[in-house]
Amino acid sequence: MKLLFDLFPVILFFATFKLASSFPSQSLALATSVLGGLVGDGRVPPDQAPILLATAAAIVATIAQVGWLLGRGRRVEPMLWISLAVIVIFGGATIWFHDETFIKWKPTILYWLFAGALLAGRVIWKKNLVKSLLSEQIDVPAPVWDRLMAAWVGFFGAMGVINLAVAFSVSTEVWVNFKLFGLFGLTLAFMLGLGVYLSRHLKEETTDA
Repeated sequence: MKLLFDLFPVILFFATFKLASSFPSQSLALATSVLGGLVGDGRVPPDQAPILLATAAAIVATIAQVGWLLGRGRRVEPMLWISLAVIVIFGGATIWFHDETFIKWKPTILYWLFAGALLAGRVIWKKNLVKSLLSEQIDVPAPVWDRLMAAWVGFFGAMGVINLAVAFSVSTEVWVNFKLFGLFGLTLAFMLGLGVYLSRHLKEETTDA
């Protein structure tokens, strides 16, 4: 359930884009009606209607996530607050300027912010934020925590580059597909790899005991 909750804005972005692309005249009318007053000159270019509607849906979905958690008295994780700020800024710029460049940069900016936060925690506050988040769930030697943090920093940095490489080398439709399936697939593969690495060290620790 948490996975679906986390992916909700991305799934809604994908579904809205696909639906709007399938009904171009209706999506243009809807984008003009709903977003016309929000874009810079009040007009929505026909080819931009699907991405504008998808972006608006992602913004609303992320706001709804935060509202749902706050309404139930639950903690909103820092990553979700950061995600909300980035989607509002870059998604809002996409809608205002009717330019998909901004929303294509959004995943990269988010990944690089996460990488920067991990590095800042290590350099400025001398803390391993990965250890702070996961130490209650797993117990591994100190060098392993350092390798995990380095792996996450490298992963976030690489994902930002990969997103840009795809976003500006293929069509918007292909990038939308990659945004859901490609980025999620790479994340899943990375986490499975980390799981295998951690399991090795956990077994060694158990044996030593």
